[in-house]
Amino acid sequence: MTQTQSRAIRIDQHGGPEQLKLAQVSVGEPGPGEIRIRHHAVGLNFIDIYQRSGLYPMTLPVQLGMEAAGVVEAVGEGVTHLQVGDRAAYASQPPGAYCELRVMPAKCVCKLPDSISFDTGAAMMLKGLTAQYLLKKTLPQGGLQPGDFVLFHAAAGGVGLIACQWAKAMGLQLIGTAGSDAKCALALEHGAAFAINYSTEDFLARVKDITGGKGVKVVYDSVGKDTWDKSLDCLAPFGLMASFGNASGPVAPMAPGILGPKGSLYLTRQTLFTHIATRESTQAMADDLFAIVGSGQVKIRIDQRYPLEQVQQAHRDMEARKTTGCSILTL
Repeated sequence: MTQTQSRAIRIDQHGGPEQLKLAQVSVGEPGPGEIRIRHHAVGLNFIDIYQRSGLYPMTLPVQLGMEAAGVVEAVGEGVTHLQVGDRAAYASQPPGAYCELRVMPAKCVCKLPDSISFDTGAAMMLKGLTAQYLLKKTLPQGGLQPGDFVLFHAAAGGVGLIACQWAKAMGLQLIGTAGSDAKCALALEHGAAFAINYSTEDFLARVKDITGGKGVKVVYDSVGKDTWDKSLDCLAPFGLMASFGNASGPVAPMAPGILGPKGSLYLTRQTLFTHIATRESTQAMADDLFAIVGSGQVKIRIDQRYPLEQVQQAHRDMEARKTTGCSILTL
């Protein structure tokens, strides 16, 4: 079997950014249902930090990274939706995107339209597909209609800025929260109807004021511990609390009984990888994402670019909340 060398970022043990080590790895030929892809750009996401730190324990050593874009170099038996030379992008399990070249399962890899650059493709797949399943598939009772209020935490982040624009395109009134006035301005610029600086304002009081005391139909929360309790109190009766991350730390255990007196609330913990478990669902969601980006209604903002060897700094910046929009590794 032919082996090709690739630079890659690996961890041998869980811990801080210093655990991210540059290594040379051998990459072989794809097996059945697999492809080999040469990356042009790699996306950075908070799930990478959870996996590195051990919040999401991994079998070690492991190569991190969940999304990237590049060109298909080889196709394994049974793969029919991709060909050698195709431009492609993905958000996919297992991890391994922090590299120049990899062999991986083909089912979550999608052809990248010519109108979308590799940098944009790498930045938008995990975050854009997350925004898609939240706004289109993770819905309160009765769904969402134009004019409805939703609360979206971390609205100036990669998922948040996509969600702000997509929600506006759907006619929703998205109330975004962020940790600084500059980040709030960014959320408003990208389509949020309202923005709340939760470091200086009580977001619960502001949400009640904005909604005339009624609350919102759904809260989309990737922050976790720091926003949880007040988020529940922002919901209207029969509202949906949709958790999809733990940027401030995991939420403490809670008794389901509290959901009753707060308004017979619904609670769900979502993950992208359930939604993209099949080739068909992945492609349908990606087609929706490609269409709205292609229409210009959603623009993918890349505010940080790091060479592969500066991945430690990239993780430090994300954890310190220094980043806005999307961040990518360049190759």
